[in-house]
Amino acid sequence: MAQMEQIKTEQTFHDKVNGAQPTVAVFKTTWCKDCHYIDPFMPDVINKYGDRMDFIHIDRDELPELCEQYNVLGIPSFIAFVNGQETIRFVSKLRKTREEIEEFFDRVVAVSEAAAK
Repeated sequence: MAQMEQIKTEQTFHDKVNGAQPTVAVFKTTWCKDCHYIDPFMPDVINKYGDRMDFIHIDRDELPELCEQYNVLGIPSFIAFVNGQETIRFVSKLRKTREEIEEFFDRVVAVSEAAAK
C-alpha cells in the first residue's frame, strides 16, 4: 500500500526528489481547511498512482525556508519532481477536488514519460 511520507528536514526532501521516478511533494499545514478537505480521499488516490510515483508531504510551518525556496505560497500545493528538477505544479486558490488532483497526477505521469524518451 502506497503512502505519503512526511518530510522533516530539507536534506531528506532533496534526497527524496532526486530519484528518476516522479515524486510529488504536497505542501500542507495543520490549520489549513482545504488541506483537511483532501485528507479523506488522498489515501485512495495515492494507492491508485503509487506504482508510478512517490509521495511526500511537507508541513509549511515546519520547513518555511524550503517553501520559500520553491515559492510555495498557497496550500495545499502539489509539486512534481524528477531527478531533483521541478517538472509541473498544481496550485490554485480554489479548493482542490479529487478529480482535479487525479488529473494533475495524470499530467505528472505524462510529463515524466515524455521526459524519459
